[in-house]
Formats: sequence, structure tokens, C-alpha cells
Amino acid sequence: MSAKEYQQQQPRIAVLSVFSKEHKVRRGEKRNAKGEVKNGSESLRNKETSTSQDDAGSGISIFEPLSASGLRSIRFALEVEPRPREIVANDISQAAVESIRLNIIHNNVEHIVSTSHSDASAAMHTFNAKGKRFDCIDLDPYGCPSKFLDSTVQVVEDGGLIMVTCTDMALLTGNTPETCFVKYGSIPLKSPACHETALRIALQCLQSHANKYGRYIVPLLSISVDFYIRIFVKIYTSALKSKETTSHLSYVFRCVGCKTFRFQPLGVVTERKGTVPLFTLPRFEPINDCPHCQHGYQMGGPIWTGVLHDQAFVSKVIQLVDNKPERFNTSKRILGMLSTIYHELIDIPLYYVIDALCAVVHCVVMPSMTFRSALLNAGYSVSESHAAPNSIKTDAPTSFIWKVIRHWVKLNPISEKRLNCILTKTLLMAKDSDDLTPDVNFDIHPHAPSRSHGLLRYQMNPTKFWGPGVRSTINTTQCAKQKDNQNKKKNKQTKNKIKKCKINVIK
Repeated sequence: MSAKEYQQQQPRIAVLSVFSKEHKVRRGEKRNAKGEVKNGSESLRNKETSTSQDDAGSGISIFEPLSASGLRSIRFALEVEPRPREIVANDISQAAVESIRLNIIHNNVEHIVSTSHSDASAAMHTFNAKGKRFDCIDLDPYGCPSKFLDSTVQVVEDGGLIMVTCTDMALLTGNTPETCFVKYGSIPLKSPACHETALRIALQCLQSHANKYGRYIVPLLSISVDFYIRIFVKIYTSALKSKETTSHLSYVFRCVGCKTFRFQPLGVVTERKGTVPLFTLPRFEPINDCPHCQHGYQMGGPIWTGVLHDQAFVSKVIQLVDNKPERFNTSKRILGMLSTIYHELIDIPLYYVIDALCAVVHCVVMPSMTFRSALLNAGYSVSESHAAPNSIKTDAPTSFIWKVIRHWVKLNPISEKRLNCILTKTLLMAKDSDDLTPDVNFDIHPHAPSRSHGLLRYQMNPTKFWGPGVRSTINTTQCAKQKDNQNKKKNKQTKNKIKKCKINVIK
């Protein structure tokens, strides 16, 4: 395993260890139509906890449909605590399956890890047809995972964990929005918040597949790091809770001028005491030109606008890594990343980047501490995002954000040449007298997030060309080989004819 692959597995093992402990305690819980735990299942849970606390076979079952060499499955068997009771490592390549078997024997985990030789989706459909489900599915393909999601959501136990990795970040961050819609069912908008948008697109795609079978997702942890994103979600079955999906999805409207954004939810859920919730359609506010710069909007989505993380779960993962740093060679990076995630505002979708806001009006970049203090002094909440340095997540309205920028420009004037820009002039000449938001105060707020803890939050790429590498090109069958060789001879003959052709130049 390369150093790159080894680093990627560290957070996954920590998350699996915490999930395994929780799942061991909660095994046997039953839920009602609303997705709530039934009171009667509490005694069953306590009974199972007491009788199977020390059983060797009480761990979770894991299925890895795209196993390759099987090293992830072997690491799960050796490092996840409590130990998994069963791990199935699958791959479509016969050569890969043979390699997995040799690695299993070499690491003495034959009693936990077994192999499977099949197409990933076909294997999961087969297990589902036989009534076999797993507590955890680790889906880590090269590129887009969407073609595997339909079978994945069917073969996971109720309350089970799905770990999904996406490495096609160019697609998810808006380079080819039409292709992203084909694969994920959502249109991304190019913006500084593109990495969080990628997470939310992946979550809505997974939720849409789960809803087909009356199931819904509960995100535990959503990470954007290096060249990929990874989401960890629990999945439950409830037809009623599945109907709440529309309230967790929204279209995004982004101004082409000042780059601010707004959301339009797909549905509204109103809780009613003693009965089922009321599901209604939202009111659509007419969208004219942007009130701040008079430019138009681009529309993207739908994206997931529910929570990205379960803070209680993230806290347990932090505690595990902090208490046993020797188990994780990249513990400093994991702690820095998870600490930033833990302090994120969970109910605020997307973020702004201070550099990008200041670039719109061509002013000096405002220090992050100054910007956060201005928001906190006005009574708004603020946090960073783990997805981008110098980022701001806040519940402050965009009118107040531009009010802060205008006051900053008064203290740090821009050149007359920059004022000739119509966009800059429109934003800076807006009157604060019509704004009902609080006054701007740049005094450093005592509760402004500090970087004095020395946490490794945003690590630079450790080597050149840091990325997912190249796609595997192993031919799994004779048919695939014939397909690859198709038209090769014809193309070669055509090239030779072109070389022999002489062109007479008329002078």
C-alpha cells in the first residue's frame, strides 16, 4: 500500500471503530413509522448488550464490492475495534481475487475475510436476493459511484453504514455541469464553495436512490479533502421519513455579479403534535435581478441542504483519535480536520471565501479574524469550513455581508481606476440607510475562532501531481480484450496511407 492510500484509510478506520461500538449497543432497536426508536426495544437492546458484550462474533459485517488487492478489508480486520465478525472482499478481476486470497493468508485473517469474484452490482443484488445484508458497505470506485448506489442501498442493514468515495471532482465542482446532471442528477455551479457543493450533490444522489426503496439517509460525517470527497451515512427504512426528503433538498441561485447565493427548497414539512407531519409545497419568491449588484442569477441543483455531520458522532471520533494517537499515523491531520468539522455551523449550507468577496470590489483582503469579529459583534453566528481555508459560514444576510465590505473599503480605499468598474461602483455606492441590519464593528470579538491551538487544518499536497492516479486497465474477459482491439488494424492502415500521401504546394 502506498503512503497516499495509507493516509486515506486512517479516518475510515476511526469512523468504523466508533460505528462498530455504537452498532453493537444499538443492535436490536426497532423503529416506528416516524423513524423513532420504540420504547419496547430498549429492553432488547440492554439484553443483547449484556449477553454479547464479550462475544468474539459480535462485531459488524462489512462488504467491499471494489476490493482490488483487498488491503482495505485486511486493515479493517486487523485495526477496527471491536473486531468485525465478517468481511467480504469482492472484485470483478480474477487476478485481483487471487491477490486478495494471498494477502488474506499472509496476514492471518482467513477467519474474518473471505473473497468474492463478481461484478460489484451483481454481487450486491445476489446477496439481497438471498436475504443477506451487511452492517457496512465501503464503496470506493475510481470516479463516479452512482451506478453502484442502487444496489448498495438495498443490501445494507437498517441502521447500517454506507461509506462512499467520489474522486471525479472536476465533474462535481462544475467543469461539465451537463455530465454531472447525467451521473448525479444535479447541476453544480462553479464557485469558491464548490467542494461543499460536491458533498451536497453526492448526498442528494444517495438519498434519491434510497428513497426508491422507502429508505432515507442520516449523514454522520462528510469530508472534502485532497482530490476526493467521502461521505459516511447511516441508512434507515421508513416510508414516512422518506417523504421529508423534499425539505432537505434545494435549488441554488447564484448571482453572476457579486457571487452571493440564495436557496429555494423543494418542500416544507410542518410537525404536528399527535399526528403525522404536514407536507406542503414552498412559496416561490419571484427572482428578479440581484438586489446588491443588479446582475442576474444562475440556477443549479438540487443539492442536499440538510446537515452534513452528526456532531455527537464526530466528537466520539475525535475522542478516539486523541486518546489513541499511536493507532493513527496521521492523527494530527485527522484531529485538525475533525475539529474544524465539529465547530462548523451544521444548519448553514455552503460558505463564502473572504478573498473572493474582496476580489469582487478589488479591495485589500480583510483578515479572517476581522471579518469574523464583525459578524459576531452584530449578533450573528460564524464558523470556518473544513473544505476551504479563509472560508466563512454564517447566518448573516447577504445585505450585512456587503455592508461589512463597504465599511472595510472606507477604511482601506481602493484606487479611482477600480471605481470605474460598474459592478464595483454599484456595490460600494449602495446606501446603508435602507439596511435594517446592525452597525458594523471591527473590534476583535473574544469568541472569534482562534488558530492558536496549533491544529493542522489545511494541509498542502505532500508531493507533486497528488491525485487519484490512473484508472485500472485490466482486461477481465476475452470479450473485453476483443473490444479494446477493435478497429486497431484499420486505424493503423489509415495512418500509413496519410503518411504516404504527397501534397503539391502551388507557389
